[in-house]
Amino acid sequence: MSNQATLSGLSCRKPHFILVPLAAQGHIIPMVDLARLLAERGARVSLVTSPVNAARNKGIINRVMESGLPVHFVELQFPCIEAGLPEGCENMDLLPSNDHLKTFFDALSLLREPLARYVQAQRPRPTCMITDSSCPWAADVARELGMPRFIFHGPSCFVMVSFILMQLHGIYDRITDDFEPILIPGLPQPIEVTKAQAPGFFNLPGWERLRSEVLQAELTADGVVMNTFDDLEHSFIELYKKVTGKNVCAVGPLSLCNKDLDDKAGRGDKSSIDHRRVQSWLDSRKPKSVLYVNFGSIARLRPCQLIEIGCGLEASNQPFIWVIKDVEKTPEVDKWLSEGFEERVSTRGLAIKGWAPQMVILSHPAIGGFITHCGWNSTLEAVSVGVPMITWPYFADQFLNEKLIVDVLGIGVAIGVKLPIFYFSEDGPPAAKRDDIERAISRLMDNGEEGEERRKRAKELAEKAVRAMEGGGSSTENIAYLIRYALEHGKKDSEEEEHNA
Repeated sequence: MSNQATLSGLSCRKPHFILVPLAAQGHIIPMVDLARLLAERGARVSLVTSPVNAARNKGIINRVMESGLPVHFVELQFPCIEAGLPEGCENMDLLPSNDHLKTFFDALSLLREPLARYVQAQRPRPTCMITDSSCPWAADVARELGMPRFIFHGPSCFVMVSFILMQLHGIYDRITDDFEPILIPGLPQPIEVTKAQAPGFFNLPGWERLRSEVLQAELTADGVVMNTFDDLEHSFIELYKKVTGKNVCAVGPLSLCNKDLDDKAGRGDKSSIDHRRVQSWLDSRKPKSVLYVNFGSIARLRPCQLIEIGCGLEASNQPFIWVIKDVEKTPEVDKWLSEGFEERVSTRGLAIKGWAPQMVILSHPAIGGFITHCGWNSTLEAVSVGVPMITWPYFADQFLNEKLIVDVLGIGVAIGVKLPIFYFSEDGPPAAKRDDIERAISRLMDNGEEGEERRKRAKELAEKAVRAMEGGGSSTENIAYLIRYALEHGKKDSEEEEHNA
C-alpha cells in the first residue's frame, strides 16, 4: 500500500509521532525500527534520545537519516549530575552497580520538562505519542497537551498478560515464598513459575510510586503497541485485550524492517567486528551448523561462568560464535582465553569481544541454534529467522519468555536454570556448568526426530513472521491503524492551532 493510500481520505498533512523509549538498548533498538516503519508509511517521527545514546546508536541513526525518511532524533540532555548519577550513565547497561538503578529512573523523569518544551515548540503540534511503559512521566506531557498516546511494551504479550493475571489474583500479595511453584491463573494452558521467576514490574520495596505511575499511565493510554505478531501470540493478545480492555497493536517482528545487510549491522551499538568478516566466516560453514551465543546488553556474566561456557562450547565440538561483552573482559577472562582456549577452537570458533551485529549473524543460513538470555528482542529476532534456542534466563521477564519458547512454541531447549541472577550480581557459583551446556547443545543441534521437529516449528513461525510484515499482513495493517488513529484523534487540535498561529 502506498503512503498516499494510507493517508487517503483522512488528511493531506502528515501525522507527527513522538516516540519515547526507555534508555536501554533493548528498548531503543525496536523503537528506532518502529520509527522507520511509521515514516515509511507517510508519518513524520521524532524519537527522543540523549547524546550518549545517540552516539551509541549512530550506525542505525545514520542509516535512517541517509534514507531520507522523515525521522528526527531529538537529543535531550540527560540529567546525570542533577539526579546524582555518574556523568555519562545515560543507559541502563552503563550503570556501575545496582545501587544506581532507582536513581536512573529518577533521572529519566527529569526529562519531562525538556520533552514538553520540545513538543510545544513544534508547529503544527505533533499528533500522537508512543511512550515506553517504563516512562510514565511522558504520559503527563501528552495529557497536558491533549495528544493521543499509546504505551509501548518491550516484553512479549505472554509476559505482560501473565504479570497482570498474577496481580489480579493477588499472587504477589498472597504468596510469601518467592520460590513456591505457582500455576499462573487464567492462561489457555498450564504454566508453572515462581514469584522470583515472574516478579512483575517494579514490585520491590521503595518502587511503589513508580509502579503506581506506570499502572496509571497504561490505564489512561489510548492503546498498547507491542513488538510481536498475531500468529505468534494470538491467544495471549486476545486475553490481554479481554483482561485490560485495551486495544493491542502487534507491529512486529520490528527487526524485519531491516532488509539491507548494512541496516542489520547498524542496529544498536557500534559493532566490535566488521560484519563482512563475520559474514565471510559464516559463509565457510555448513547450513544450520553454527551455534550463536549472546546474553544481551545488560546481564553481566561472572568470570567463572564465562569459563564454564567456554569449556562447554569446546567440549561440544560444535562450530560457534560467542559474544563476550566489554564489561566482562576481566584480566582473569582474558588470561584464560589467551592461554590455550582460542588456539584450541580456532578452526571452528569465533569469539567477538564487545558488541556483535546480531541480526547479520542470526539471519545467516549457517546458524542452527542460539544460546540466549531470553530477552524479548533476541527471542523475537531468532523467531523471525527460524533459529531454535537454548534458553538461559537471568531476570525480569526472561523466565516467562523461556516458558513461551520451550513450553508453548516448542522451539527451545532449557539449560535448566531455576534461580534469577540480577544483572549486577557478583556472588555465587555458575548458574550452569560445562556439562549442562554441552548436553543442551547436543540436544538442540541433534539431527534426530526431536531436533527436526523443533527446526520445522521454528521455520513455520519465521514464515508467519515474514507474512505479518508484508503488505496486507497483520503487523503492517496495525502500523496503518496507528497512522489513521493519529490523524483522526490528533487532527482537530493540531489544525485549530495551525489556523490560529
